[in-house]
Amino acid sequence: MRFRHPDGSVVHLSYCTNVHPAETLDGVLAQLRDHCEPVRRRLGRDRLGIGLWLARAASRALRDDPAALRGLRAELDRRGLEVVTLNGFPYEGFGRDEVKHRVYRPDWTEPERLAYTTDLARLLAALLPADVDEGTISTLPLAWRRGFGPAGSSTARDALAVLAERLDVLEELTGKSIRVALEPEPGCAVETTADAIGPLSAVGAPHRVGVCVDTCHLATSFEDPSGALAALGAAGLTVPKAQLSAALHAEQPHLPAVREALAAFAEPRFLHQTRTVTAGGLRGTDDLDEALAGGSLPRTGPWRSHFHVPLHARPAPPLTSTLPVVEETLALLVGGPVPRTRHLEVETYTWQALPPELRPLTRARLADGIAAELALARDLLTDLGLKELP
Repeated sequence: MRFRHPDGSVVHLSYCTNVHPAETLDGVLAQLRDHCEPVRRRLGRDRLGIGLWLARAASRALRDDPAALRGLRAELDRRGLEVVTLNGFPYEGFGRDEVKHRVYRPDWTEPERLAYTTDLARLLAALLPADVDEGTISTLPLAWRRGFGPAGSSTARDALAVLAERLDVLEELTGKSIRVALEPEPGCAVETTADAIGPLSAVGAPHRVGVCVDTCHLATSFEDPSGALAALGAAGLTVPKAQLSAALHAEQPHLPAVREALAAFAEPRFLHQTRTVTAGGLRGTDDLDEALAGGSLPRTGPWRSHFHVPLHARPAPPLTSTLPVVEETLALLVGGPVPRTRHLEVETYTWQALPPELRPLTRARLADGIAAELALARDLLTDLGLKELP
């Protein structure tokens, strides 16, 4: 979906296809048919943006077969879909029954991550619509924090610097500018936007490597959106992309009813890092069940958990979501005289990890939910003065 900002530029809204995990090119093509096109039709749009996730096997197939890449581009056109951004965070296996820490490997200390992201950049340059000159790729925030020290930081910095050089060459060859955005996430080496400033300043290529602001992660870490974006701006860092997602919020975690409600969201597939703020600063656990089982997390203040809940459907009381953080951050990003980012992506990949009574049981129900999320995001954008384009 495209929107005209009051400054005349175009802002793109997509939804991320990692909610439909597929490892192969055939699986990706099936996603377009079975999920993406139905969402577009529900929205009554002739064109819908998708934030494509290409697992390593699919990206290799496209890299090694130019005809397959042309075929994917043709299939996107045929189904009324367009791609301006890729989700390059998961490498493979995002559809496994248990993902957890596996999603952080390979990290930016390993050559496979640089090779994979380079391939994605070349593929994105070929998939961009003819009238779009810039694409973005979100990627993991260097590494999971454990075992990541000064040597790893130096290796990751060098890899990102090499990537920036490759992206410069890619633009010279194709005329397409591809930018990569590190996505701060709780528990990682870059957990917050503040943590991103040092590593990205060391890379020294803000025109190529910036920050992907994920509003679920921002909220889980109790970051103030205004202060976070101001600090990035003061450091000269860019926000090539933002992901619109809401975290799980429990205002009174000491109450038995609240803890029972939270327990329904503790599931075995994904990590749900959980945080609270104390007088001594941010405290947290690496998963929700850990927070519920132990006494390491104080119960005197609100808890927030890294569980992407649908934007349009807040959990039933006594829980809620951090949708207000989404709204505030979006206003700061695109509500001013000039947009801070032009690529927005709805990324609720946890539909099938929701408590059983909230999960969509059919493809049709899932398409309904994704369309409802995009409709809410669309309304937020038009309320900020952006005009939806055909």
